[in-house]
Amino acid sequence: MHTVWKGSISFGLVNIPVKLHTATENKDIKLRQLHKECHTPISYKKVCEGCNQEVKEEDIVKAYEYAKNKFVVLDEEELENLRKENEEKAVEIIDFVKLQEIDPIYFERTYFLSPDTTGGKAYTLLRKTLEESGKIGVAKITIRSKEQLAIVRVYQDALVMEIIHFPDEVRSVSDVPNIPSEQAVVQKELDTALMLVEQLTTEFDPEKYTDEYRTALMELIEEKKATNTISTSDKRPLPDNVTDLMSALQASLDKTKKPSPRKRATKTKKNA
Repeated sequence: MHTVWKGSISFGLVNIPVKLHTATENKDIKLRQLHKECHTPISYKKVCEGCNQEVKEEDIVKAYEYAKNKFVVLDEEELENLRKENEEKAVEIIDFVKLQEIDPIYFERTYFLSPDTTGGKAYTLLRKTLEESGKIGVAKITIRSKEQLAIVRVYQDALVMEIIHFPDEVRSVSDVPNIPSEQAVVQKELDTALMLVEQLTTEFDPEKYTDEYRTALMELIEEKKATNTISTSDKRPLPDNVTDLMSALQASLDKTKKPSPRKRATKTKKNA
């Protein structure tokens, strides 16, 4: 499992060297965008709006727009110094609270925590302490240059770190439009609704819930593959970089070769 962060967690005088691993993954099916006429993949270039020219990576700087078209430019050295100041700090558990006291709206992303080479004993101690106390730890951690608020809790036999939003990142309910004010509810309707809830109440089993759209989309893709409705494009853009001479020579050589006979794939009328 890939390590996304390496450091230590401390509570009191106990220091635990740990590694952070992403606990969840995005299973969305990624679809490419193709040119409708020739089915060549679409690419995107970084273009300066003022010069109307393509900009190279080394010519881009980062800035904060504090007013319309007014920027404070931050050079990479300044940002790197800030990153080092924060990322080298150990994660300190500053409070212990009950999990039930944190509304789910605060939760953002989950990571598994594993002990580093010498951290097994202290890791076990923290896990046992959280289990016995029924509490979770509140801490701060810097990941990818962003300081995060987090909680540490026990999940099965592992410690997990839940990244949670800071209070000012959660929008106020008062900003939500058209929320109805308190209104009288007919008792008979309420009783019927409560009866329905009772009938549908069960123990939570995550295995029973599946992404039906993703399943149907994959079935459609496999069906199109099986019926030979795959679209291909013979167009390949040649590199315009002079330094990539070998690739250009090889592409030219390949272009002069006689193509081997093969069945042309038919184009679909619809894109998946």
